[in-house]
Amino acid sequence: MAETGPDQYLREEFNRWAEAGRGEGMEEHHVPIVEPTLALMDLQPTDRVLDVGCGTGWLARRLAASVPRGQVVGIDVSDEMIRRAQLASADIPNVKFLEGSAEQIPAPDDSFTQALSVESAYYWPSPERGVAEIFRVLCTGGSAWILINYYRDNPYCHQWGALYLIPAHLRWAEEWVSVFCQAGFVEVTHRRIPDLSATPEVYTGQWFRDADQMRQFKAQGALLISGRKPPRA
Repeated sequence: MAETGPDQYLREEFNRWAEAGRGEGMEEHHVPIVEPTLALMDLQPTDRVLDVGCGTGWLARRLAASVPRGQVVGIDVSDEMIRRAQLASADIPNVKFLEGSAEQIPAPDDSFTQALSVESAYYWPSPERGVAEIFRVLCTGGSAWILINYYRDNPYCHQWGALYLIPAHLRWAEEWVSVFCQAGFVEVTHRRIPDLSATPEVYTGQWFRDADQMRQFKAQGALLISGRKPPRA
């Protein structure tokens, strides 16, 4: 029997993205907000890092260079994204890629010291289950970091919802904080990561009305939510 349900819809959509070459373009779009996030994570050479929604693996490869004595595992619901990530990373010994969803991470409890998800969490069918799974696979003291551009506090992205072909969660920052707290995280914070890259004088894409709206969106910044897994009581 063919698989049905939210994960199958996500897989089909992101397989189409992969086949259209959109996975490879993510690095250019996301580096301006990812680099400040990596600085906040303070990665250590022996860290074991999970990349949730890894796409074609551009971020996992960056992470692998920062943890030369550790390991990076990238997971994605799209088998085509994973195939392309594996091909592009074949010569990097400390990174591997697995097909899997945020709600069912293919890893044992206490596997990772840090977990990061970039521009993925609002697509998860259940962010609550996804964050709870990240909590499960983090070791004591491990940190989770979710970075998203689509959130209710930034009014300059709300129009994206009508363009998505799959459901997406448009939530307030405080709602994301609540999801982290409900999962068991402590020291939960949220902050904005402005996109300081240059904005074109003329914008002709579908995501913004014009260059000025894009400029205001980037000034508002991406939302970064983070938290730490405490010791067991």
